[in-house]
Amino acid sequence: MAKLRTATALGICAFLGIAWTCAPILPGQGLHPDAASANAHPRPLKERLIPEHFPPQPTLTPSLSIPVEPLGFSPPGAIYLGARNTLASLDFIGEDKLLFTFRVPGLLHRDGSGGEGNERQIRAVVLSLPQGSVDAEAVWTVHDRMRYLWMLKDGHFLVRDRNTLLQGDAGLNLKPFLQFPGPLLWLELDPTQQLLVTDSHEPVKPSAKPGEAPKPAPASASTDADQAAIDSTPETVVRVMRRDSGKVMLASRVRTTIHLPINADGYIEELRGQGWSWMLNLNYFQGGNQTLGTVDSRCDPTSDFLSGQELLVTACTPDGSDKLVAMTTEGRSLWADQTPSIAIWPELKISPDGLRIARETLGVSRPINAYSPIDSSDIKGQWVTVYDAATGDLALEAPLNPPLDSGGNVAISPSSRRVAVLNAGAIQVFELPPPPPLPSGNGSGHGQ
Repeated sequence: MAKLRTATALGICAFLGIAWTCAPILPGQGLHPDAASANAHPRPLKERLIPEHFPPQPTLTPSLSIPVEPLGFSPPGAIYLGARNTLASLDFIGEDKLLFTFRVPGLLHRDGSGGEGNERQIRAVVLSLPQGSVDAEAVWTVHDRMRYLWMLKDGHFLVRDRNTLLQGDAGLNLKPFLQFPGPLLWLELDPTQQLLVTDSHEPVKPSAKPGEAPKPAPASASTDADQAAIDSTPETVVRVMRRDSGKVMLASRVRTTIHLPINADGYIEELRGQGWSWMLNLNYFQGGNQTLGTVDSRCDPTSDFLSGQELLVTACTPDGSDKLVAMTTEGRSLWADQTPSIAIWPELKISPDGLRIARETLGVSRPINAYSPIDSSDIKGQWVTVYDAATGDLALEAPLNPPLDSGGNVAISPSSRRVAVLNAGAIQVFELPPPPPLPSGNGSGHGQ
């Protein structure tokens, strides 16, 4: 799936139709006083020069390896590299079980018109640790090539197929969870997993069916012909809803699929300031907002909540590399890091407790940009870097082979003390020391 657009101050309030306070920050305005003092002495930037030939061996010895060929997994062909298809997923179910799913190679299914369809078979296995024995197995059918699985903290997971969201358990039993009026394109959860953000492709006036998510108001039209055209044209609909009840908090039509970083209190928007400066605002669901700080970036920065009190901002430096900035919702900078321009297409995996981050990237032989697009021959491999969220220190680096450019080949256990990676024909499991705790503080101070 193509990189999601991040909702920014140029459109977030219009995107969502929100009546909450969305006051613009004018160029030249100063930081919130608390944020300014908190950022006066940030942790020094740690520039790490990852070599062109990434380390061929992990920095730690795995405690166990589970061969994947006996499970039915075979490396995808080189034709898939660069297509951003989701071909596998790897997740912990508790500390001692792994859920491994992967595309089953086979003949292409064709639709009624004779063209190639997107139907594919996904094999799912639940593995017990440390034995590596198979506890449960199943085969699912999905109908596109995008991400299809999201793990939950309570031992369940969500599976997306077409306009349906299913909920599964450790026995691989699936049951309907939510249904949408059109294909579900994307979803994400807040760190507490109380809230869901969904993006779906829907006509303006779909036929109402029992159990479907409520529809947002259609766009206005000046004539009957205009209205008929609007009614028949699919649009992307973003919803924020409660996971336990399916109750929709807000729904609005948007121009494209967006990434909306939220925690239980509100959402982040990035506001363009002077030059390459961007200001980060936390807008509360209950009204009001707070400025967290600023970051310099040559591209639209991307924010991701690691926990309810910490977020990671990914910005761009002038040479095209990524700069990572971790900060709290109180506006305090925790650490920063920088990766070279030869590390591209980052994918994040965040531990359930928010204490460790796995960031996987593709290694390429040269910088990639709009004037020099990527070719599959430019991709030299993939590796993962595991950070301690509180300090930015490296807990593990490991190669990932075969490279999967949409991720799905890294997992972190609920305690953050185990990391599993798909590498060298096996699932390798690493034992890590306890992660350091996040800095003390009461977060944003706005409960939901």
